Amino acid sequence: MSVMACLLSGRLRSGAFLLLACSVLSPALFAARPPVAGIASSQPLATQAGMDVLASGGNAFDAAVAVSAALAVVEPYGSGVGGGGFWLLHRERDGFDVMVDGREKAPLAAHRSMYLDDDGNVVPGLSVNGALAAAIPGMPAALVHVSRRYGQLPLQRSLAPAIRLAREGFKVDAIYRRMAQFRHASLQADGAAADIFLRDGEVPAIGQRIVQQDLADTLIAMARFGDAGFYQGALARRLVEGVRAAGGLWTLQDLADYRIVEREPVRGEYHGLRITSAAAPSSGGIALISMLNMLADFPLQTLDGATRTHLVIEAMRRAYRDRAEFLGDGDFVDVPVAHLTSRAHARQSGASIRLQQATPSTTLNAQLRETEGLDTTHFSIIDQAGNRVAATLSINYPFGACVVPPGTGVLLNDEMDDFSAKPGVPNVYGLVGADANAIEPGKRPLSSMSPTFVESEAGVAILGTPGGSRIITMVLLGILDLADGNGPESWVSLPRYHHQYLPDVVQFEPGAFSAKQQQDLQARGHELKPLDSGYGNMQAIYWDRQTGRVTPASDPRGIGDARVGLFRVK
Repeated sequence: MSVMACLLSGRLRSGAFLLLACSVLSPALFAARPPVAGIASSQPLATQAGMDVLASGGNAFDAAVAVSAALAVVEPYGSGVGGGGFWLLHRERDGFDVMVDGREKAPLAAHRSMYLDDDGNVVPGLSVNGALAAAIPGMPAALVHVSRRYGQLPLQRSLAPAIRLAREGFKVDAIYRRMAQFRHASLQADGAAADIFLRDGEVPAIGQRIVQQDLADTLIAMARFGDAGFYQGALARRLVEGVRAAGGLWTLQDLADYRIVEREPVRGEYHGLRITSAAAPSSGGIALISMLNMLADFPLQTLDGATRTHLVIEAMRRAYRDRAEFLGDGDFVDVPVAHLTSRAHARQSGASIRLQQATPSTTLNAQLRETEGLDTTHFSIIDQAGNRVAATLSINYPFGACVVPPGTGVLLNDEMDDFSAKPGVPNVYGLVGADANAIEPGKRPLSSMSPTFVESEAGVAILGTPGGSRIITMVLLGILDLADGNGPESWVSLPRYHHQYLPDVVQFEPGAFSAKQQQDLQARGHELKPLDSGYGNMQAIYWDRQTGRVTPASDPRGIGDARVGLFRVK
């Protein structure tokens, strides 16, 4: 489609900007900067919130605040102001990259045995359901930080779409119903949560409206007072009172002490692609670089499908083995980032890979003394200045802890489950770990969230996805697909497979492997576990520097919305 045809297909709104349903192919003179802005998020209302803020003169960072807050309202099963996340930012004018760490922190009263019974066994559900599962939220502080340090608009403007959505409500869709049904019993158990997210104790019907006036008031307090509107004052007191009444450990000191941390992203290279990804306490960047380093020594593009898949699985296995033993919050433990992301470590780890034989995970011998979902959310943004954001946000399990402190509208996370509760015992996503991820007061739990940039002379990719323990491997498969020359529509839709060291099985979506490939993989010793349905909800953007084309894409497994917009330059 020509530029003019693309422009004519848009709809002018008050002369401020033009929303386009297509990608834009620009002349070479546009290659220095994107000709349009792009947003891909998992919810159309959130994408629209970001577009509205860009239309008001905001940059990608203002739009990221708007999208994050809107998702907290309309996708309560995936994220929320009671949760946290990682915001990977790139500022184009000086090439500055940073990861804003808004991960939750363990309360000061947290301790290693808090989820164990008197016999030292893990109490089922205690780190998932109820207020004791809730860590101290980081999203409110992150939104204030990103807005004030990197945005161009007042925080009030960026939060305005989310406040309106909370006041006016949003309509229940099929995904909301499925998630609410999955957590129905836990939502019923908390009166405030049931009043908001259920109807007379039952899962609401498609089309019913979810109104969150208390959450609107919380967002208004944040818009007016910044951090203090959430972590101090009357709202903080209501949060602590509600958490403690429900059996949790929060104190006013926990909230007052929360701080955002800016971290240097993890970087690597794969066949000319420069990778910038999330740093610890995310395991994503380290594991991605480790896997890509191992695979760089193999001619993947010349191999048959089964052999290529076998090698990718073996790289996954080894990177997740390292995740289990070494990774945690770098503010509390020594994470050997340089070693784990080195080519020397990749060669050492990959030396045991055999082309015709799977490596049993038990032979890799991680020294596990102690050790993430069905949901989370991700969005990708690029503005016309070339600023970009990849952000993955979560409250962990769908609807988090299923607890709302009365009068706050804040749905609590259950991120404490991302810590290791006991040696050798997997968490709700089947992941195990070592002492590096043990519970400690004020510590951030290890995460799989992997917002990522991939750059070359040809273009820039922005990608990430929800999916718990499978997040990292989804991003890996997307990067490998990019390396094969495919675009974002392919990255977000290709069938997926996953191995995470333990359990020693290969999970795969319908259509990921042909019958012959399955037979070949099994002959090499892989145990296969077919899944009944797909997983993940990748949101991606690619800016082709050579043509100027900006292409956003939203995973067909979800209801996301990927759009570009042409905005008046101020």
